[in-house]
Amino acid sequence: MSYKVSIVIEKDEHGCYAYCPDLEGCQTQGRSLEEAIDNIKEAIELYLETMPEDEIRSALSQEILTTTLEVRVA
Repeated sequence: MSYKVSIVIEKDEHGCYAYCPDLEGCQTQGRSLEEAIDNIKEAIELYLETMPEDEIRSALSQEILTTTLEVRVA
């Protein structure tokens, strides 16, 4: 079965850090964006393999919306 999941990827000087907010503790990193995406996909798939189907549906039933804001600092 396939699911859509929300992930967050943060870039810094060391590469990319990725995590899935719906799955506590499901996180990884990579030297590039592509590597981080590949790694988080694998991490999510392995994480979900440990969960019963009803828990998966419950955990992934939320829709997370993100946006970028411009803020001013005085």
